[in-house]
Amino acid sequence: MKKNFTFILYSLLCFHCAFAQQQDNDVKQIAEAEMKSAYAISNFTANMNTGNYNVVYQRLELQADPAIHFISGDVTTHYIAKEDMTQITFDLTNQLTVSAVKRNGIDLSFLQNENDELVITLPVTQPQGILDSLTVTYSGEPPFDSDAFVTSQHAGAPVLWTLSEPYGAKDWWPCKQDLIDKVDKLDVYITAPGEYISVSNGLEQSHNDNGDGTKTTHFKHNYPIPAYLIAIAVSNYSIYTQQAGTVPNTFPIVNYIYPETQEQSKQELAVTLPIMDLYEQLFETYPFHQEKYGHAQCGFGGGMEHTTVSFMGSFGRNLIAHELGHQWFGDKITCGSWKDIWLNEGFATYLSGIVIEHFDGKDAFKNWKAANINDITSQGGGYIYLTDADTLSVSRTFSSRLTYNKGAMVLNMLRFKMGDTAFYQAIKNYLSDPELAYSYAKTPQLQAHLEAASGMDLTEFFNDWVYKEGYPTYTIIVDNLNDGNVKILIKQTQSHPSVTYFEIPVPIQLNSANGQVHSVVLDNTTNEQVFIVPVPFTVASVAFDVDKNIISAGSTIKIVSEDFKPHLYPNPSNSILQAALSETTIVNETIFYNTLGKRVMETTNDTSWNISRLATGVYFVTLITNKGTTQLSFFKN
Repeated sequence: MKKNFTFILYSLLCFHCAFAQQQDNDVKQIAEAEMKSAYAISNFTANMNTGNYNVVYQRLELQADPAIHFISGDVTTHYIAKEDMTQITFDLTNQLTVSAVKRNGIDLSFLQNENDELVITLPVTQPQGILDSLTVTYSGEPPFDSDAFVTSQHAGAPVLWTLSEPYGAKDWWPCKQDLIDKVDKLDVYITAPGEYISVSNGLEQSHNDNGDGTKTTHFKHNYPIPAYLIAIAVSNYSIYTQQAGTVPNTFPIVNYIYPETQEQSKQELAVTLPIMDLYEQLFETYPFHQEKYGHAQCGFGGGMEHTTVSFMGSFGRNLIAHELGHQWFGDKITCGSWKDIWLNEGFATYLSGIVIEHFDGKDAFKNWKAANINDITSQGGGYIYLTDADTLSVSRTFSSRLTYNKGAMVLNMLRFKMGDTAFYQAIKNYLSDPELAYSYAKTPQLQAHLEAASGMDLTEFFNDWVYKEGYPTYTIIVDNLNDGNVKILIKQTQSHPSVTYFEIPVPIQLNSANGQVHSVVLDNTTNEQVFIVPVPFTVASVAFDVDKNIISAGSTIKIVSEDFKPHLYPNPSNSILQAALSETTIVNETIFYNTLGKRVMETTNDTSWNISRLATGVYFVTLITNKGTTQLSFFKN
């Protein structure tokens, strides 16, 4: 029986280790995909020359063949002047050639410059507030090095896809790509060889045989959309449709998948429906329910949340959950600057964790949070609200450790601090705010909704966890008093000097020798703060943050008791192992042995050890202290 239990425990631990590794790989793949076209970040800032007009409608009439790296077409833009205008500027790479610009059928003069601008001279001054339109005809080979427009193959069949976040839209069509304006309404017409299926945002309206071997497919999107979320794909797709939503807000989930993996993809995509139901229950109706949701299979790792159709390299549950979450956080409400990118990625990453919480249970969610904390605290610094200089770095903007994982865990800490009721109400209010819905938001606007719903002043929290760097390390000293109380002293050090003190509720679990548990959350605001806590038993052991709600690392616990028995925690462990000791115990030497009796590690004067390089298995630890020698054991997973 003991052998069977050991095998089951070992199997579960191996599963947890594999889960954490897969989770880390998923987030990194997502981050890498979403930075694919971000090479342009290094030489791009929001174009002030496009700031004098507001785009209200665009019609893209495109010709594309997935077997040829080339695009041509007409892009018609309806816009309102925000000031008196004599010229209008679009973002467009100079590797694409404009052959004509027309207004009401009349040719306009234009030039393309080295700043990747198309500058058009208007025939007369256009007064502020006046609506006008013009059509740009262009063609050429989009840049190969940007990954914003890609032609490739799958199983010998050609495939074309676009991936424009953050600044790649200009590499395949003339646009206005900032985080100020959204296109209010959109039509996309894709003319491609007749044997292929075309994909874009919104609902397919028609597909017509042109009689020359080509087919034109028309998509209409009637929700505001930023340029970087407009996308096309063309290949020999199979179409698999699911029905989602609840009456009266039902809508299709249209999946464009490779025929060679059709059956496998159908099985993997089945999880989309329960995830959609969960998000609608927690937040609100799917924000584009009058059109569709869906997936288009493409040849890159990770995914990209194009509005109403996520482009995906695979269909793992974590990736499906992340990209679907973006339809609320990123597509309906888009970060108002790239400095606020954590509002997109932190939310989407946290939603994938919420999926684990609801479908896999509390322990799996705790493991997910622990893996995130380990990644975040692998380095001492790093904030989630970027500086202007940070946005010039692709890797920093799309940092999986900070923008994704720390952003997600900051949201988790807000939920822990506020409670579920206030937290979820704040997010619902944020999503329904008429100033933000189908528009842009910045960090202070989220903070305002969190404060309004909770009644809390979150200024210090945001200063510490959003705008500044690092994490806390705690020393918690517990003293059993003789009057039915324990005294708890909390000390804190910070991994980065930008924060003087992390003011966050501290969760502590107090345990008796016979299995009784008493949990408390202490409102820790100052260093060496003392709390007197009534406990109906003598405390034999203490655990800090058992549910992994706090970003912290290296914390230690000491109990003031001469008969306190040392123990190792967490046990099992896969990274940092710590010793819980009485306050008066001093470790002189520690020796680690494997099950063969071989000495594998030895340290002096340490109470915390990095065991990440040890192989999986059982280890025995000899602690040589000022009070004698103690033999302990743990499992490395």
